[in-house]
Amino acid sequence: MSDAHSARRERLREHCSASGADAALITRAANVRYLTGCPPLGAALLLTRERAVLAVPEGAEEAEGAERESDPEVTRLPVPAEADAAHAAAEAAARLRVGDLAVEEHDLTVARHREVARLAGAARLLDLDRAVERLRVVKDEYEIADLRIAAEIADQALGELLESILVGRTERHLAMELERRMIDHGADRAAFPVSVGTGGHSGLEHHRPTDRRVEEGDFLTVALGARYRGYGISTARTFVIGAAPAAWQVELHRLVFRAQRAAREALGPGVEQHVPDDAARSILQAAGHAEQSVHALGHGIGLEIREAPRLGPADMGKLDNRVPVTVGPGVHLPGRGGVRIEDTLVVRPPEEGGPELLTITTKELLAL
Repeated sequence: MSDAHSARRERLREHCSASGADAALITRAANVRYLTGCPPLGAALLLTRERAVLAVPEGAEEAEGAERESDPEVTRLPVPAEADAAHAAAEAAARLRVGDLAVEEHDLTVARHREVARLAGAARLLDLDRAVERLRVVKDEYEIADLRIAAEIADQALGELLESILVGRTERHLAMELERRMIDHGADRAAFPVSVGTGGHSGLEHHRPTDRRVEEGDFLTVALGARYRGYGISTARTFVIGAAPAAWQVELHRLVFRAQRAAREALGPGVEQHVPDDAARSILQAAGHAEQSVHALGHGIGLEIREAPRLGPADMGKLDNRVPVTVGPGVHLPGRGGVRIEDTLVVRPPEEGGPELLTITTKELLAL
């Protein structure tokens, strides 16, 4: 893995050289982790043309799921626990006589930026913008392997829950159980707060579980994701509680399933980002659910639960190969409930089999 991190740092060096910067100061936690693999919490990375200096607060805990092996190319700079690692990295830049230092202005507060500028001495501060975030969009195979494991963990936890008795249990209790099961199966933690919605809460995006109990005839929507070695995925499924679903439940589930399948099939390198959203949205709107499809279809995912690219109706960029994205249309009928179906997939070209589906729990309307 140290070779992978070294290659990522080299790509950032090339970007800095092309933009006229001698060095970069990385402070955003996910970006530090991307470039080093094992950042303690609060660490900052100074990357020059010749070296990588990781400023580490004394006593700082390692990030969850961090690499345990040390990278011989990264020099650790101890920082007092109460000090700001970014300030220490700026002082190191001054000692190394850095001329032009690119910083992540979108991550620094005004006060931190001023102090970094003061401590960096004669260095002129430039804006690195979101250069590292752009490098992170296309994943290498190490990252995709971690995403596969995260997906397996989430699928396993969900599969076990579906085999248990659900009637009478609260949304909150089911969410807590799913989180525990993912950790038991090797997750660092849940990638985001697990959402369980029953009855009138089903199909809602970002629903916070309540003490409502599962009842016969309910739709049950579960949205969860596991984080493994820092990389998270997202998946959502909708089921029905009872012996047989009602006709309207079958029809609504079939509609959302069709929309989700159309969006998945639209993924591919070179495809404009809005195309998968268009494919799903047109099906939902044709069925009279235009007002229910206001959210973007999906987004990139990786070290952060929401990354570039965004798959929305106004997004005009093009997808690249090896980009993991979520695809999750849904319809919610106020007072009745709804359906949401989401997968995490990796964009792949047709010659490689097309989009790689990571989350494989059945999308059929199971009666539990």
